[in-house]
Amino acid sequence: MGIMPDSWIREQAKKGMIDPFVENLKREGVISYGVSSYGYDARVSDEFKIFTNVDSAVVDPKEFSPKGFVDRKAPVCIIPPNSFVLAHTVEYFRIPRDVLVVCVGKSTYARCGIIVNVTPLEPEWEGHVTLEFSNTTPLPAKIYANEGACQFLFLKGETVCEVSYGDRKGKYQGQKGVTLPRIEKVA
Repeated sequence: MGIMPDSWIREQAKKGMIDPFVENLKREGVISYGVSSYGYDARVSDEFKIFTNVDSAVVDPKEFSPKGFVDRKAPVCIIPPNSFVLAHTVEYFRIPRDVLVVCVGKSTYARCGIIVNVTPLEPEWEGHVTLEFSNTTPLPAKIYANEGACQFLFLKGETVCEVSYGDRKGKYQGQKGVTLPRIEKVA
């Protein structure tokens, strides 16, 4: 499995893999975003779900309650100390069948104690990527909308997978905006 370079990312973006696509790395006065040597630095949108425990909600991935979040649409999001925020990428991704995408956080945020977490984007998955920003510090922390949030690395398989995320109709296929945890119900 090899990591794909900027030329391949540009070529695939023309076919719709990343929309909107930023051709060159933008960095002056902002947290960088756009295509880099071996990745794509995606932006965070201006829609945030800030975790708060005002209603004493229990975080349960099998029966997740949205009551633990406050919605905000703003150019900046303040993450409470030792808490987290859900957001989504500005970009919509369409992953090729022979590619797996992994995500790493931006060093600018990591150096401030802000960790970005995203699970891999599987072959033929598509949608806005839901991002989780964890504030590991005892102080409030800022996230800047429409600026770089994380870097996606594209790993091309030596052969095409037998069953893709699209084939198995994954529960997060085609998601738009911030998507909360889901468990498929047994009929």
